[in-house]
Amino acid sequence: MIVIVHAVVSLGMLVVLPLGLRLVSSGTTLRRWWWVAAVPGVLSLWLPRGPVSITLASIYFAGTGVLAIVGLFAAWRVLGEGRTGKAVAIATAFGTPAIAALALVAERASYPLFGFKLSVLSLTVAHFHFAGFAAALVAFLVAGAVPGKAADLASYSVPVGTFVVLLGFFVGDWLELVGAAILTAGMWLVGWCLLRLRAGADRLTRVLLATSGGVLAATMVLALSWALGHVVDTPYLPIEWMAATHGIANALGFALCGLLAFRRLDLAHDANKADPVAA
Repeated sequence: MIVIVHAVVSLGMLVVLPLGLRLVSSGTTLRRWWWVAAVPGVLSLWLPRGPVSITLASIYFAGTGVLAIVGLFAAWRVLGEGRTGKAVAIATAFGTPAIAALALVAERASYPLFGFKLSVLSLTVAHFHFAGFAAALVAFLVAGAVPGKAADLASYSVPVGTFVVLLGFFVGDWLELVGAAILTAGMWLVGWCLLRLRAGADRLTRVLLATSGGVLAATMVLALSWALGHVVDTPYLPIEWMAATHGIANALGFALCGLLAFRRLDLAHDANKADPVAA
């Protein structure tokens, strides 16, 4: 399982995060030096636990700290436009990698942070790169691209669900279930908005949007059943299978395809503006 988790996190650090930063103007400068933090972060995953991996993970943690600060300024600018949901979403997207990085430092140091097992800390690293950064960023993007209440509600419910799940780690399984339910509802709204964006897009972009939105229909059921199974006696997948199904599908199917689709939409929009015939 740990190989799968490390591979997914590496994808998040080296591909998903830089791609996401490219899609928001506030991340342009940050993207240029992101590799200074991301490469040490990835190396720390694959090296044995100890002083070297701790140092590399700490460099990554410092980079995510800068990202979180940039996110606060970005949120403040968006808030000035009167879009509170978008501000919450962008602050969440830019802030949650720091939670992941803190868990990474503790896991590389073999330190059970807040009493959590090292395996739980490893999963936390993956969770907050995708259920944190990628999910909140896509919620931010759909709120700016899709008119209507569904997109606005998603920009609130995804961040709220993410942080209620985090709080549930400390309070109890019942609160984690509440957070999973809120997050699932928010992600389904995101998926619906992604499907609506297909109109007018080229074929490959439509496929990417359909894949990203469609994957959420299944993967969030798995997340909800996992949380429910820890509160009442209902079946749920073991953690190894959750990593291999829910984790990989969300990383590749939702996050990567969704952000690639938005990148293609951005490029098409720029081309139309530059082409007087298309305009």
